[in-house]
Formats: sequence, structure tokens, C-alpha cells
Amino acid sequence: MKQILLFLAALFVIACSSDAPTTPPVVDDRDTIPSLVTQVQKCSRLYTTEYHIHKIVTHDDVIRLKGKLLQQDFDIPLPLGERKIAIPMDATLKAYIDFSTFSEENVERSGDRITILLPDPRVVLTSSKINQDEVREYVGLARSRFTDQELSRYEEQGRQAILKSVPDLGIVEMARENAARVLVPLLTDMGFDERNVTIAFRHNLDFGTIIRKNE
Repeated sequence: MKQILLFLAALFVIACSSDAPTTPPVVDDRDTIPSLVTQVQKCSRLYTTEYHIHKIVTHDDVIRLKGKLLQQDFDIPLPLGERKIAIPMDATLKAYIDFSTFSEENVERSGDRITILLPDPRVVLTSSKINQDEVREYVGLARSRFTDQELSRYEEQGRQAILKSVPDLGIVEMARENAARVLVPLLTDMGFDERNVTIAFRHNLDFGTIIRKNE
């Protein structure tokens, strides 16, 4: 009889334990925000997106004879005075979020809800290369070939054209989305419900400040 009573008592304790409601971990503002800032700052420069761009830079010019004859202006392209070039270029763009200056000013807490204001992304042209074997050049008999200095100038024009296209590539939006994918798990590990986490971005970005040719 004593063994039966002990067995029933044990079952009662187990039943009470299993029926007891589970409570989510309590997130303390005093400890969480400084800890969050520290964890995010450890990310430092978080590269989130990489784009590979293929562009063909073209240039053409022609010698023209201009003047005035019998009070009439004339502008005549000279025979065999034309030259053209097509330069294939491969470039790599990388986008990153610099968390080194991340602070409590980037965090807004309201009860169990938290909002993170991401720093502005940065986009940098990390490399560019001309495929010399695929350069196509046409030079008229009356013209000289393109010089190395001219080719370097056209290559630089190609790099600038790639950087100007950044707002239309979607690389900034992709950088933000990938940064959010890194931060949300970090916050859930600290006890926040994913449904209560908001990753916010600054609007009206100045692309002139976030795009950099190299670093």
C-alpha cells in the first residue's frame, strides 16, 4: 500500500509540472540593449551582397573637315578617318553595412517590441578588369591606333558608368534585406519574439554618399 501511495504522489507531481503554463523569457531593458549593441558592433563591416557586372564600353570618333566656303558652312567626314573600339569589362560591386558606429540610438524599445534602425549601406567597386583578348578595334587608314592612355580613360569611364547604375541594380535593397536576416536571429536568441522585431531603414538615401569607387 505504501508503494502504491508513493507512486500516485509521483504521478500527481508530474501532472502538475506538465500542466503548469510556460512563460517566455523576460527581456530586461537594462541588460538587453547594451548587450545587443555590443553583439551588433562585433559584426563590424558586414558584407551582405556581391554583384558581378559585365559591361562593354564603346567609343568612336571620326576626323571631320569643317569650314566655310562661299559663305556656306560645311562639315564633311574625311574618308578613312574613322576609328571605333569596344572594350569588354568585368567588374565586382560589393555592398556592406558598417556596424562600427552602431549605438543605442539605433535601437527603439517599447515593451516586448524592438525596432532596429540600420546604418546606411555602402557600395564599393572592388575590382574591374578588361578582357584584352575580346577588345574589338577598327582604325581607318588615316588614323592612328588607340593609345594606352586613351584605353585607360575609356576604362575609367566604364567604371563611372557602372557606379552610376547602382541605384537601378537593387544592390542597396538586397544589402538591407541580407543584414536583416543576420539581425533577426540575433534578437530572437536574446528572447524577442520574431513577430515583435522590426528592422527599419532610412529613407531618401543620398547615393552620392553611399557609393564608393574603391577603398
